[in-house]
Amino acid sequence: MDVMTAKDGVDALDQLEERIPDVMLLDIEMPRMDGYEFTRHIRRSPRLKDIPLIMITSCTGERHREYAEDLGVDRYLDKPFQEAELVDEISALLSESGS
Repeated sequence: MDVMTAKDGVDALDQLEERIPDVMLLDIEMPRMDGYEFTRHIRRSPRLKDIPLIMITSCTGERHREYAEDLGVDRYLDKPFQEAELVDEISALLSESGS
């Protein structure tokens, strides 16, 4: 896998001007732009709206999960998570999207 990293949601949006990834991992709790706001931005953008999103977070309540899914997050993983679980979710999303 070719991995890009961003220090926060604002940095990620800047990087998306140059390159669109096959899948993105994000957290709810990020500096300068939380994961919910980031997801709203991605899903409203005609250019970015189809990027699969995996939210990985310590916010494990059902309310957080439902809200993230309502905004358009494709998968929601609770911390701590198993690396194999993450790889399986990435592979499934890539298969679904045809990437």
